[in-house]
Amino acid sequence: MPQLEIDPSNLDLSENRARSLRGELYYAFAPDLTADRLRCKHACNRYNNAGEISRRRQVELWRDVISDPTALPPVKEDAAADEAQFDDDPWIEGPVRIDYGTNVKMGKNVYINFNCTILDTCLVTIGSRTLLAANVSIYAATHPLDPVLRNGTSGPELGKAITIGDDCFIGGSVVILPGVKIGNGITVGAGSVVTKDVPDLCVVAGNPARIMKRLDPVSEK
Repeated sequence: MPQLEIDPSNLDLSENRARSLRGELYYAFAPDLTADRLRCKHACNRYNNAGEISRRRQVELWRDVISDPTALPPVKEDAAADEAQFDDDPWIEGPVRIDYGTNVKMGKNVYINFNCTILDTCLVTIGSRTLLAANVSIYAATHPLDPVLRNGTSGPELGKAITIGDDCFIGGSVVILPGVKIGNGITVGAGSVVTKDVPDLCVVAGNPARIMKRLDPVSEK
């Protein structure tokens, strides 16, 4: 069981943040982390409530959610040509809810359907060409099992990084728990709860998710 090694009455904010990223017990309601979550909440609200906007504006708002400072490419006069500049950027259907945004990393050509929740206490990595169906929840955050240590909002929390590989399809209403590593080319059946690592090239389903089928690699043509 995780042991409390920090004094909340004399909190070193820098070390507290570092502990959170290392997956150790930390205090989520420290003022800097609370401010970070509020920033991301407002950025998600702007993204979710943007209405009918261009692809350029969508990418701009998404980069604000994840605090990506990368400059957008110059505007092209032709609308289709301008939109094509963002083909490799993630396509995220709102509404989406994320804790921090800064701990979410995605590869190229990722698609996430609506009502996705990402609790990114620790790093959440989603590989290239991976598709998430509606209502997927990715939880890189958790709480101590000991109720005395847990102590509501006054107690510490912790998390573990989650990795989803390239070319995966995560079905609707899937839940992915802290510390899970999902390999490349995986399909996760709708409604599954993924509690353990998944090797490359297989289909998993169930609660907890289990391997249902192993796949042969598709030969390059």
